[in-house]
Amino acid sequence: MRRVSRLSQVAVAVASLALAASACGKTSSEASREDGGKEEGSGTSSSYKGKGIGLAYDIGGKGDQSFNDAAYAGYRKARAEFKLGGVDMEPGDGESSADKVQRLEQLAKQGYDPVIGVGFVYAPAVEAAAKKFPETTFGIIDDNTVKADNVADLVFHEEQGSYLAGVAAAKASKVKHVGFVGGVDIPLIHKFEAGFVQGVKSVDPGIEIEKRYLTEKPEEGGFSSPDKGQNAASGQLEAGADVIYHAAGLSGQGVIQEVGSQKKWAIGVDSDQYKQKALAKYKDHILGSAFKDVGGAVYDLTKSVVEGKPMKGEQRYDLESGRVGFADSNPRYTAMKDVVAAVEKARKDIISGEVKVRTAP
Repeated sequence: MRRVSRLSQVAVAVASLALAASACGKTSSEASREDGGKEEGSGTSSSYKGKGIGLAYDIGGKGDQSFNDAAYAGYRKARAEFKLGGVDMEPGDGESSADKVQRLEQLAKQGYDPVIGVGFVYAPAVEAAAKKFPETTFGIIDDNTVKADNVADLVFHEEQGSYLAGVAAAKASKVKHVGFVGGVDIPLIHKFEAGFVQGVKSVDPGIEIEKRYLTEKPEEGGFSSPDKGQNAASGQLEAGADVIYHAAGLSGQGVIQEVGSQKKWAIGVDSDQYKQKALAKYKDHILGSAFKDVGGAVYDLTKSVVEGKPMKGEQRYDLESGRVGFADSNPRYTAMKDVVAAVEKARKDIISGEVKVRTAP
């Protein structure tokens, strides 16, 4: 999904950014007031000198109902609470690493602080931009390889939430047959698979598990192709699975749509997908979501910068912090007392250390 670029009423202050952005991505909003933000950081701590938050989206862009939208929720919350300006930018189609570097450098040059890259694909760009703008705080989500005094690596124990999804799937399955759809065959998504499989097997080692990765590389559309997700889910349902968990970004919409249309159980990821408007037609068939609070991480980093004590280094969120978990918004799920009890026990066992969740299949 792509959002058409637009300039706000106060765009004069950032028009140059909009012109530069045309070469390296789409601008969604610039210091606008729709989120409660105000230009030039009005109303923030007196020590804060930045213009606001600069947010650069991952593959799939804003509107993916999952990973990027979770980041946007944190961006909106921080802007409203701290009365900040801000600009959030879409990735360009078929863009290069140089395009990402240019996007982040333009945000920093215009005075946005923090500047956040949503997704591991921004690692080289964050590293390059952070060196050029040492007074700006940069954040990167889902990567811990960038080491600099002005960079915060915002990472999660995705395997823990996925373990809970596995427990829920195993308990809810009526045929002892479930499925996992990963967007791209990379180590990050392997963590989701590993936790899910371990959670399923903790309930019943005999449960059959379908597994499918949509693409080998991110640029092949594994995180941005609902049709690929739909086809994968169709195959797993045909094979006999009656609960399917996806970790596939925008492609996961296709998984949920296919599973919901066949009145089976889908499990969402990153955001609480039961609450997503674009998936409202299928929400009764969304058992829950293995969320990671990407928005909370965006908010945390912004708060630290506004307060004059910028976060830096690896910041890893887990079940105990509440930034990872299993969203239980569906009343049909909460009515399954045995499933809820099993998931809650698993959560406590992970936090206590009784259960160690694997990070690789």
